[in-house]
Amino acid sequence: MTKGTIYLIPVTLGDSDFGNTIPDYVVEITRKLRIFAVEELRSARRYLRLIDKQFPIDDTVFFELNEHSKEEDISEFLKPVLEGKNMGIMSEAGLPGIADPGSVLVKAAHKNKIRIIPLSGPSSILLSLTASGMSGQNFRFLGYLPVKPEQRNKSLRETERAAMTGETQIFIETPYRAQKMFESIITICHSETMLCIASDITLSTEMIRTMKVSEWKKENIELDDRLVVFLLGK
Repeated sequence: MTKGTIYLIPVTLGDSDFGNTIPDYVVEITRKLRIFAVEELRSARRYLRLIDKQFPIDDTVFFELNEHSKEEDISEFLKPVLEGKNMGIMSEAGLPGIADPGSVLVKAAHKNKIRIIPLSGPSSILLSLTASGMSGQNFRFLGYLPVKPEQRNKSLRETERAAMTGETQIFIETPYRAQKMFESIITICHSETMLCIASDITLSTEMIRTMKVSEWKKENIELDDRLVVFLLGK
């Protein structure tokens, strides 16, 4: 039996107009799919209705893929694909597999020799890097740094040391902790270290600025409730 294909479906970053960031051919592929593995059911359904008001939600199968998914769940998700049906994987925002649990299902798909097709769309990580002016030749994405202040500060010092070697350090934070992360950075890091703050990428409130830590200390900036990517470099 011929196996189906898994498409990695990009979605918008926040409530931006999908027509500005999602290619037409990606929208067409997404509209044809009737099986999805998604990080969050409600937002996935909302997005599908956004790109197609007549999308047959009731005739579509959704598997919820998150940090609570078990190994046996992953095997169950792959059954329709092994039977020849196509599936889409959708993240909460941006590209699946980057800072989201989609990679677990992709890894299992490779073990089963299932074809994976990544589709073009917005990635806050890559867009922030290209706009930062920092090294795109040598960089590292760290995901989330520790939450507890003492561990976070230690991690920031280590991250800054790595940045001083010329390797751009990229990390993210949840919207409700973004301001605390910013305050930790300008307290812990050296005044000459370069910091890029990329917030609300592709949205009308987008801000991407790179300055020395000493310059950021003079700024009155409020980052809570915003989608922020932080980058440290030389």
